[in-house]
Amino acid sequence: MRINYKKFYFLSIIGVLIASIYPLSAGLKVLWYYLINGFVAKADYGKYVIPYTPLCISLLICIIAFPLLYKLFKRYSVIIASLAAIEFFFLIERGYENMRILIDVSYSDIPSYSSISSWQLSLCAATPQVLKALGKPVYAANNPAYKVHFYLIAIIIMLTILYLVYGYTRMLKEGNNAKKKPLLVQLICTVIFIGLCVLACLTAFFRNGTINISPLSAYLTSSFFIVFGVTFGVYTGCIFFGKNPVLSRVLPSFFALLTTSAMYIGELTLLGGQLYRLGNGFFFNPFLGIPFSLIDIFVILFSGFLTYIIMNLINKRKTGLHLSEE
Repeated sequence: MRINYKKFYFLSIIGVLIASIYPLSAGLKVLWYYLINGFVAKADYGKYVIPYTPLCISLLICIIAFPLLYKLFKRYSVIIASLAAIEFFFLIERGYENMRILIDVSYSDIPSYSSISSWQLSLCAATPQVLKALGKPVYAANNPAYKVHFYLIAIIIMLTILYLVYGYTRMLKEGNNAKKKPLLVQLICTVIFIGLCVLACLTAFFRNGTINISPLSAYLTSSFFIVFGVTFGVYTGCIFFGKNPVLSRVLPSFFALLTTSAMYIGELTLLGGQLYRLGNGFFFNPFLGIPFSLIDIFVILFSGFLTYIIMNLINKRKTGLHLSEE
């Protein structure tokens, strides 16, 4: 079936809506209870409303408005849409973070209310099952630095999806197929990464609430970090596809390294200067007085290496194409 631009536009909206069913329904429920009561009961707070509800709302607004943006700004439409999505995200995110959650108070030293931001942090630090087993939830101070996880994930998902919309819009409206292959690779990376985000929300990667995690949890956590870096690296490589090797291969790899490193920094902040132990032995222990182990450094470097391999393969294939496609 041949897809024209109009079909692609409506399919994009429908796809984002389907993927956003839980974040939107949970987020609207939280907003409704907050407007009615001035707070949200713990039982009524959908897990990971932040950052995914603001993310989905921002994406929908910008994708719906994209035809107008493309008509007005053409090649700059993706920049305008990306900046607008980030702005919408932080405005909506701030509104949700400032809402209050009513806590079931069983201990005099725990406040009756907690911000959604602090409550979400406690859910990130350990799974709800572990918190329940402890007999009393762990409420973390509202340290904004831990949100690097949420903000980075949300921004990169928005950037990659909007660039995909822009890329396929240009292909369908202008017949410019020069970036067909890198866009396909970016689409695959984005889908895998969003899938891992969903799995993380549902399972917290099976973490047990301690620093020493199981082999399955270690594998999933490492995979998440690697795919996260590769996704942003490929996004950068898609922008500079067909340019000189530094821009089309080295720069994307560097951004992949930075992205994975930033997630590790967020993990350090979340865990009070520690990192999850991915196993036992020299390879998994912190060394040289830093919290990183050799496996952590390997994960960071591998995200850059894998990005370089992917971009190198894509750009090599380009040499067999007609350069006039650009």
